[in-house]
Amino acid sequence: MTPSVLVARAIYPETLARLREHFVVEANPDDTVYTPAELSARLKGKLGALTTGSERIDAAVLDAHPQLRVVANMAVGYNNLDIAAFDARGVLATNTPDVLTETTADFGFALMMATARRMAESEHYLRAGRWTKWSYDMFAGAEVHGSTLGILGMGRIGQAIARRGALGFGMKVLYHNRSRLPAAQEAPLGAIWVDKATLLRQADHLVLVLPYSAASHHAIGAAELAQMKPTATLTNIARGGIVDDAALAAALRERRIAAAGLDVFEGEPAVHPDLLTVPNVVLTPHIASATHRTRRAMAELAADNLIAALTGGTPPTPVNPGVLPLTGV
Repeated sequence: MTPSVLVARAIYPETLARLREHFVVEANPDDTVYTPAELSARLKGKLGALTTGSERIDAAVLDAHPQLRVVANMAVGYNNLDIAAFDARGVLATNTPDVLTETTADFGFALMMATARRMAESEHYLRAGRWTKWSYDMFAGAEVHGSTLGILGMGRIGQAIARRGALGFGMKVLYHNRSRLPAAQEAPLGAIWVDKATLLRQADHLVLVLPYSAASHHAIGAAELAQMKPTATLTNIARGGIVDDAALAAALRERRIAAAGLDVFEGEPAVHPDLLTVPNVVLTPHIASATHRTRRAMAELAADNLIAALTGGTPPTPVNPGVLPLTGV
């Protein structure tokens, strides 16, 4: 019998066509964001699912659908999946790393620059018809070239941002990570490992690229913001919840840091209302990987994982490879 799979959000028609060569596919062409009850109903009888960060798959979902063998997440992050529950039940989770590294780093650096140079704030000023003359200090922002770039989380994307800062903009690169990079990786980046407190104190531009977990929840809160320079900027392209958005909004309003650029938010797509009322923040709707080529590559890699897992192959990017080989496939 041909396996049935769920594609939980709208994806490229070409990717759906590939999946239909192997599976009975229930798609979501209207791109509805399913409620938990709707998601559970649509998982009935499915051996696999292709998900995005919008779909939470936890122990309760897995227990309700014991036939489910693999969930292919179309994202590098997988905090929407309870990996401990997957391990305990022998269910495979996969993600889509690597294919989005450079695109996301491009966007992160662009967002940091837009934040430092007050681009959104000045555009709103212009669009409102308030620009009547040039003045020497109009929207004077922070220097990027030659400044100190701080990176919290030094995985693939963090290293790509470090390369852009060090090689392209002559920046001093400091970073903090759970473990220090090998010297052979640090040296080409000119990156210097420091403790978190030093990173917060010394960075002119702090970029967050760490994965979300219970341990990293509110890794940047009121206490951390208080350690930053009043001239510093903060850029978050990691995950919502890493920053305490309410504390950040207060720090921005009181100019305890200069500005922030945010592509991710706690409880997104909802945005903390206080962030919408402060001028010194650049807000984008979780689009760091959003180029046509990269999003297609993410969809194709998720499909590769799903096909391999359910047809006896080797999934290219498993999150929990210890459950392989899968049973009941």
